[in-house]
Amino acid sequence: MSVVPVQSLYVHVPFCAHKCEYCAFYSALPDGEQVNRYVRALILEMEQIAIHCRPDTLFFGGGTPSLLNLRQWESVLQAMDNLGLLGAREWTVECNPATVSADKAKLLRDYGVNRISMGVQSLNENLLDRLGRIHSRAMVFKSFDTLRKAGFDNISIDLMFAIPTQTLAEWDETLTEAFALETEHLSCYEVIYEEDTPLFHQLKAGKIDIDEDLACTMYDLLVDRAEVSGLHQYEIANFARNTPPTPSAQTQAVALSHTLTSSGFDDTEIPNRACRHNVGYWRAEQSFGLGPSASEFVGGTRSRNWANTQMYCELLEKGQRAKEFTETLDPWQSACETAAFGLRMNAGWPLSLFKETTGFTLEKNWAPEIHQLQARGWAEMSEDRLKLTRSGLRFADAAGAILLKPNLD
Repeated sequence: MSVVPVQSLYVHVPFCAHKCEYCAFYSALPDGEQVNRYVRALILEMEQIAIHCRPDTLFFGGGTPSLLNLRQWESVLQAMDNLGLLGAREWTVECNPATVSADKAKLLRDYGVNRISMGVQSLNENLLDRLGRIHSRAMVFKSFDTLRKAGFDNISIDLMFAIPTQTLAEWDETLTEAFALETEHLSCYEVIYEEDTPLFHQLKAGKIDIDEDLACTMYDLLVDRAEVSGLHQYEIANFARNTPPTPSAQTQAVALSHTLTSSGFDDTEIPNRACRHNVGYWRAEQSFGLGPSASEFVGGTRSRNWANTQMYCELLEKGQRAKEFTETLDPWQSACETAAFGLRMNAGWPLSLFKETTGFTLEKNWAPEIHQLQARGWAEMSEDRLKLTRSGLRFADAAGAILLKPNLD
């Protein structure tokens, strides 16, 4: 266990009103008593890690965290208050537009939640139905207005592209409407056909065609239009604004600036409304993960909870963490993964920061691999930094895989 308190905390809420066609994350339909049991177990897990955790960033993901009712949220929030887990400078809660209410938004804001990530995915009714989403486009605009009125001045929306049957014109129209909302952050993901999802089975059955050229065109349109709209790309799928220093924005900017400065960055490399919590993942920072299927990385050890809510509850009720597996990476394995994940960011890896973080030297220990990336036009190396090019970012997973060397040469 880490001696220095861990400053990042993720909580997985494993309930959804409906399983989306593309989703491979662990979730289940809510059952009243099961949700209550989960809340009690989550509080037990919080009690186990609280002494080792003082969150600077908090992220409640899912599933659908906004599916919890007011009483359930009050139980979680009051327990966090009692355990000293409040006060994070960035606290994100994921919401579905169909499950946002004024009372719930006010409760979250009163306890210190200052960032909302709303799963919109599309503003086209036919495509929302195609994805199996439970909300309508009208709900998106209504929920967005509700959140603004509750005092949230840092809202992110998620969109998807390369949805089956989606045209370039439809994607362009969705972007136009999304930018008009003037959100502080935008996350955009290409549809991935994960095994054991309805979309995957439709693909294998020949009911869906993948058009890679169209997907690339959609991605290029996204990057170009986002920049014109004042949303600056800082990671493959993430875009954020640099905004005037309102009190809330200033608090979050200070949190981001503090970490970036201590990590060797200057403030100009990442927009001040970037998701600080996710930046921590890409920079290999320690983070606790609570809830069914949640992953964590603490003290050089990586672990994951069981993706089974009943088993999760049973183990916590017995006084145990609900771990499915735990592994300690050797320094070289850890450095390889750190190299690969960090290159997802537009800023890439400052060479001195990478050496400080891992103990290895990018330009020396990965020289052949870096040359290979450069030969493909995927990477640029300067005196102080390795980063991916625009085309390299488009194929960042393949670029990262090149850096995952099994052995140190």
